[in-house]
Amino acid sequence: MKITIITTGGTIDKIYFDRMSDYEVGDSLVTALLEEANVTADYKVLSILKKDSLDLTNSDRTLIRDTIQKDNTSHFVITHGTDTMHLTAGMLRGISGKVIVLTGAMQPARSRSTDAIFNIGSALTAVQLLKPGVYIAMNGRIFHAGRCHKNRKQNCFEEIKDMDSTP
Repeated sequence: MKITIITTGGTIDKIYFDRMSDYEVGDSLVTALLEEANVTADYKVLSILKKDSLDLTNSDRTLIRDTIQKDNTSHFVITHGTDTMHLTAGMLRGISGKVIVLTGAMQPARSRSTDAIFNIGSALTAVQLLKPGVYIAMNGRIFHAGRCHKNRKQNCFEEIKDMDSTP
């Protein structure tokens, strides 16, 4: 099984310059992290965006969707900023015959204390085991698209209990 990993930017790829949180989204570290972890799954990495998720537009989300639909691969991991990951996941719903797992990080992959490596590993494992659909892998959990949101106070993703209160 071939897995396509699409990188779009977000905190996972941020580079911070000072204590005032001045940053830019840099080159993705996904390939280096997977090589360092000696991942033997068959994968390819496509870097299509380098944006904070708050800066993503519907055109960017359409680019992500079109990239998936045009790719012959049926299994995808997307690294994405956490603030609007749920919006992109929602736009990807309805793509048939493909397993799509979005993941991100609360701390940049370049930080000593980061959740990026764990989340990428979780997403890479999940994409190999799940049925076709769209999912979010964060904080050691797998959520169905549309059934989770980011809890900014607790700095984690959580399931939406009442579907009428979708953020």
